[in-house]
Amino acid sequence: MALHSINISNSPPNNPKAFALFYLGFRPFFLGAGLFAVFSMLAWMLIYAGQVSLPLSGIPMTYWHAHEMIYGYGLAVIAGFLLTATKNWTGQQTLHGWGLTALFSLWVIARLMPLFNMPILWIAIVDLSFCLFLIVSIAWPIIKVRQWQQLILLVNISLLTIGNALFYAGLLGYVSQGGQWGLYFGLYLVIGLIMIMGRRVIPFFIERGAGYPVKLKNWLWLDISSVAVFVIFFILATFTQHTEYVAMVALLVFALHSLRLWGWYTAGIWKKSLLWSLYVSYATIVLGFLLYSLSYYFSWFPLLAIHLFAIGGIGLMTLSMMARVALGHTGRNVQQPPMILHYLFLILCASVISRVVMPLLMWDLYFYWVLGSQILWIIAFSGFVYVYTPILIRPRVDNVIG
Repeated sequence: MALHSINISNSPPNNPKAFALFYLGFRPFFLGAGLFAVFSMLAWMLIYAGQVSLPLSGIPMTYWHAHEMIYGYGLAVIAGFLLTATKNWTGQQTLHGWGLTALFSLWVIARLMPLFNMPILWIAIVDLSFCLFLIVSIAWPIIKVRQWQQLILLVNISLLTIGNALFYAGLLGYVSQGGQWGLYFGLYLVIGLIMIMGRRVIPFFIERGAGYPVKLKNWLWLDISSVAVFVIFFILATFTQHTEYVAMVALLVFALHSLRLWGWYTAGIWKKSLLWSLYVSYATIVLGFLLYSLSYYFSWFPLLAIHLFAIGGIGLMTLSMMARVALGHTGRNVQQPPMILHYLFLILCASVISRVVMPLLMWDLYFYWVLGSQILWIIAFSGFVYVYTPILIRPRVDNVIG
């Protein structure tokens, strides 16, 4: 079912200038994620360049950056997407109004607390309270209509909560490697969730948006085997060192998902920015597994593969999905998106090249390639915030809540 195909809720005031930010989950969380992507990366760029030093509640700065990209930005996009999708799948109104305001406020407070040097335990309580509130908000409509097939998504959010708790347990000294485990746990879970959701929506969007009849190839054996192999990779890569076994499994993940990409390919995607961006993002995830594997055999820097996952996979996929979902749920034509999106996606692709490809070619300029990637990321998400703020804070163009 298309994420923008159903609209079920009470009618808003017939006022196109009304403030609609808390009508439905995608609105505050997509806008919040966009703003946070800009300002958190700006802060990290200044830290990286040695221009500022923030207290960050005693959290190592590299840990703060990684945690906020995964459990701050990433989880905000997931929250907005699932709160909206759950309404479509179940036909039940999901969190809105004051309840949605409260949930979003917990997310904002958890993001701000480290900047004010608040105790880590307090930050953990607020951040994990947000996660638990989100789980209940998504679970309630699913359980109410007994759509048990959707529980796999709830399992993923619950696992992300466990990963977040593991991170804080490490910072508080309860688990010796908890900080590192929690970060990799979250990163690979988000990648896994993207691949699960990508399997659901990317072929659907391509078949209906290519502009001509096309039936993409999907195989049940590939769906099952790709999940099984990824679970093995997830466990090994999170809790063991970068060993030959992890590299071999990563190579198998690459092979399986390359076959999936081949089955999804059709030339029409290149004419639609909201199609090629999804396809390219999924492809960067697949290439990330290849680079991760080769980094063992060729002694490349493993963080290059991690940033291929993070920028090309999570960054481009979430930017594209936020752009598409926001258009569809505010009554706009997803087949005619704002022209600027094409350039914003290209800028983010350039950020990937600067962060991952160029260091492989010219390692001596690594510092400047990273800095350039950060700047390009900020430009891309600033453009998204500029274009989508009025879309997200105002009612649908047809005056139906969305």
